[in-house]
Amino acid sequence: MVEQRILDIADHLLLIEHELRSQGWWSEQAPSAEALASVTPFAVDVLSFEQWLQWIFLPRMAFILEHAQPLPNASGILVMAETVFSDRPEQSRELRRLLAEFDQLIGTSA
Repeated sequence: MVEQRILDIADHLLLIEHELRSQGWWSEQAPSAEALASVTPFAVDVLSFEQWLQWIFLPRMAFILEHAQPLPNASGILVMAETVFSDRPEQSRELRRLLAEFDQLIGTSA
């Protein structure tokens, strides 16, 4: 039986994707393989935060869920979002709310 927390996280990933799409921050063109291979936190050296969410974060979390791998012990994604979107507080409000809830879901002990 799938744990409710896993279902909640999966639902949240879909909500994050939906919000990226509704804001026009979803791209049909994938970044280069080199950009996707960045080891810099949030790939800030080669990707925008929105690209990182779409092309690295969401697929990585989906893989973890689909393959029943251990979840991260913590997530500090909201802190990055607050920094990135400091100049767009209204436009990013819903995405930041979703990312805050994601952080809480990850931080909840199993």
